[in-house]
Amino acid sequence: MTQNNIKLKPPQFVNQQDVFEKTLQDIGGEKTLSVDTEANSLYAYQEQVCLIQISSFKKDYIIDPLALEDLSPLGDIFSNPGIEKIFHASEYDILIMYNEYHFNFHNLFDTMLAAQILGRKKLGLDALLEEIVGVRVNKKYQRANWGKRPLAEDMLQYAQMDTHYLIKIRQVLAAELEKKGLTPIATEDFSRACQVHRQDREEKLAPYWRINGARKLPPQKAAVLVKLFKYRDQVAKKRNQPVFKVLSSQSLLNLAEQCPTSAQQLLNLNLVGKNALRKHTEGLVQAIKAGLASDPVRPPRRERVDDSIFAREKALRDWRKRTAQKMNVNSAVVLPRELLYALVSSNPSNREELARVLADVPWRLERFGEDILSVLTKASISRSTE
Repeated sequence: MTQNNIKLKPPQFVNQQDVFEKTLQDIGGEKTLSVDTEANSLYAYQEQVCLIQISSFKKDYIIDPLALEDLSPLGDIFSNPGIEKIFHASEYDILIMYNEYHFNFHNLFDTMLAAQILGRKKLGLDALLEEIVGVRVNKKYQRANWGKRPLAEDMLQYAQMDTHYLIKIRQVLAAELEKKGLTPIATEDFSRACQVHRQDREEKLAPYWRINGARKLPPQKAAVLVKLFKYRDQVAKKRNQPVFKVLSSQSLLNLAEQCPTSAQQLLNLNLVGKNALRKHTEGLVQAIKAGLASDPVRPPRRERVDDSIFAREKALRDWRKRTAQKMNVNSAVVLPRELLYALVSSNPSNREELARVLADVPWRLERFGEDILSVLTKASISRSTE
């Protein structure tokens, strides 16, 4: 069965405030809702939520945030612990809705996380739709510009498919989790997913330092790279385009390495994307000259990592892998990456210290706590005897 021959009842398209208020009354009395969003990150400088899809057992709704004055009442439904919200790959949706509307979530079920915990090889929604529901979805609008209006009817149906069957998929996966005794782990991960915007993130490096080879630039050429990135950002903002659609980061690095100071020098370079560079010749040359005339720039220092940290990380990874094999699950299911790093960094030596690190995962603390302390202790002893 493909999307084209599926005859779903058309969704309720919500683009008027009075219809939105009626929708809130309808879904506010439900116990289970499936949710998804569509954004315009491929088409705009600053991404924006363009659609919010919600399905109940009875009906599908597609909410148009671009046409509504006030979406804040929707936050009460998302934060209501009495209503389960089903997502597939919730992290992006929760982050973008928090950033734009400050929505908070409670009582979540993530079908991708559930599939991962169950050890399924294919985690995409399209794979779950085909395997569990028997529906094959046309991916024609996977990279569509959801910020354009009006939206074609088949685009609305595509968006509808993202939530229409999620409740059924959730029921199947929840039964599998219960059968395999993995519900407690899933519950912890769903709860942590609700707090993704509050979790400690890795320190954000400026985008130019993330390019392979940027840290090897001499300080003056690094200053040129900074100016080139600022130029690209200004152009993208003015045009309301994603920065990658203006010029690639690799092109900017190549220019910083060569530092052409005239239009002819720039055009004589044998660089990939020469047509795109040609459109910005004057601005790029000015940015390069400004970089050459500015103060040198050096990359942030990388802190020296003690060998004992490497030892703890290896020991925990080895233990996690062995444990996952015994449980027949992915290693990240036993101990998510960010928790592993937190344990490596804090190196708890007793149950109380360990409990503080694993406060959000009490089932894992109870199940794996003694093993984790033993692994960390042995890693410390091993290092001290070398």
